[in-house]
This record gives sequence, structure tokens and C-alpha cells, in this order.
Amino acid sequence: MSKDKSDITKWASTDGQFRRQDSTFRDEIKKGGPFEPEKGRYHLYVSYACPWAHRTLIVRKLKGLEDILDVSVVSPHMGQDGWPFASADKFPGADEDPNEGAKHVKDLYFAAQSDYNARFTVPVLWDKKNRTIVNNESSEIIRNFNTAFNELLPKDKAELDYYPEALRKEIDELNDWVYNTVNNGVYKCGFATTQAAYESNVRPLFESLDRLEAILASSGSDYLIGNRLTEADIRLYTTIVRFDPVYVGHFKCNIGTIRHDYPHINKWLKNLYWNNDAFKSTTNFEHIKTHYYWSHTQINPLRIVPVGPLPNIEPL
Repeated sequence: MSKDKSDITKWASTDGQFRRQDSTFRDEIKKGGPFEPEKGRYHLYVSYACPWAHRTLIVRKLKGLEDILDVSVVSPHMGQDGWPFASADKFPGADEDPNEGAKHVKDLYFAAQSDYNARFTVPVLWDKKNRTIVNNESSEIIRNFNTAFNELLPKDKAELDYYPEALRKEIDELNDWVYNTVNNGVYKCGFATTQAAYESNVRPLFESLDRLEAILASSGSDYLIGNRLTEADIRLYTTIVRFDPVYVGHFKCNIGTIRHDYPHINKWLKNLYWNNDAFKSTTNFEHIKTHYYWSHTQINPLRIVPVGPLPNIEPL
């Protein structure tokens, strides 16, 4: 079973279209609930390679949650057993599991639910007290991190809000089409198994990049919405920072590149990366490139990792 659930080729359907699995664990950390906000109770499992897990690392850093919940990073070598910890695959920057002694992320899923029968994804927000998974849906984890621990944080961090009430409608609307055509769109291109499925997704992807370019060009802002850093920037960043190093070649998203064809998106990207350590310090290009080119053998059977592009991200 574990092989089927970690083999990404199993995601393709009979019509060649890639369809992402819904997340299974959907609880939240909140006062009065089964998962109360407590320092040291929770643990975050991530891959530096995974754009969905990357979101949670950025918000954890932005909100100053480093002392409240620890992180473990898996190896980028996702194989037949899914994501391995360093105890199963010693890769620079990978950690062993300090809580359950798990060899692979799948071990955590089975510890939380013995009859679990879906894919073993990251991020995983783990409750050490009850030895279970709180949530494995990145979009919900980042919203939870945005507010859940505010009473435990210093005033300056507690006041930071990346999903402000006044901008929620705009953020939700942008997130919706960006998720469908960009965040998930690159995967729909890369994991398509027919020419028609690929072409039906690569064109909407670049239409959305054109739309994002126009938004940033017309606003003159460093941010997508409200001239301030919001969840919308965080969610888009983790795809765009991987675009030229991985998605252009590996996922055949090569109608254009960010650095050469989208000057305003490129400026936005460089501003986040070089001027905000929450973005730069959580971006690990070695893990990113190794994972995609090594793990997806149905796309890259010889596991050769390209040297370029050089540099991974341009200077300001």
C-alpha cells in the first residue's frame, strides 16, 4: 500500500489529467478545542523542497514561532516509501524524527491513524501530547499560525496579520485562481500524461502569470494586495521561486521564464527573497532541485539534476 500512495505517478487519471488529493487531517489549534495553544506541544514536519510545506515555514518565521514549535526537515529523496527522515536517508540539511523515531513520514500517518489509506504528504502539524496529526493542509496551517499563538507572542509579533479582515475578500479571490492555475497549475503541466492534458493546463498557467504581471505593474507595489505583505504573496512566492530552477524544464512550463519574461514578478520575487529573511532562510535550492529531478523518475528516469539556471535567483 505504501508504495502506491507515495508513487506520484498514481495521481494521473485515465484522461491524463493530474488531480490533487484532498488533505485528511483538518483540525486547528485554538483555545477551548482539543488542541490548545501551548508552547512546545506541537511539531512541524516539512520538506524544504515542497512548496506547500514551504508556506508553513515562512509564516512560522514571520510570526516568530520558532521557540513555540520545533521543525524537522525530511530528505528530498522521496522514493517508494515517500519522504524519508535522515535516519533512512542521510542528506545534508535533513533531520531525524525527534518525536516518534519515524524513518519516513508515512510512519507518522500510521501512528495517527492505523488504517490510513491516502498519500503521505507534508507539511504535517503534529501534536506531541496526543501523538497525532492536527492538520496536513498547508493553507489551513498558515492561517492557524497567523493567529493561534498570539497570546503567547510578544506584542509586535502578535499584531502581525497576513490575512487581515479588510482584505480577505481580495485575498480569497486571488488565491482561488492562483491556486488552480499557478500553484497547482505547474503540477497539472508536469504530471500530465497526454499532450492534450498538458496543453490544456500550460496555457492557463501563463495567462495567469500575465495577469499577475499586470497586477504588479499597475499597482507599482512590492506586494500583490493592499500594498502590504499578505498570505497571497506567501502562497505565490513558493511557486515562483521554484519556477525557473525546476518548473520551466522539469514540468515543461517553458513558454517563458520569470527572469526574462516577467520583469514585475521577478522584481517582486527578488524583493521578498533578498529583503525578508523569512523567505530567504527557508528557501533551500539544493533540496528543491534534488527532490524534483531525483524523485519523479517517470519524468526524469536518469535522475540527472541540472546545474542551472545560474544564479538560482537574480540579485536585486
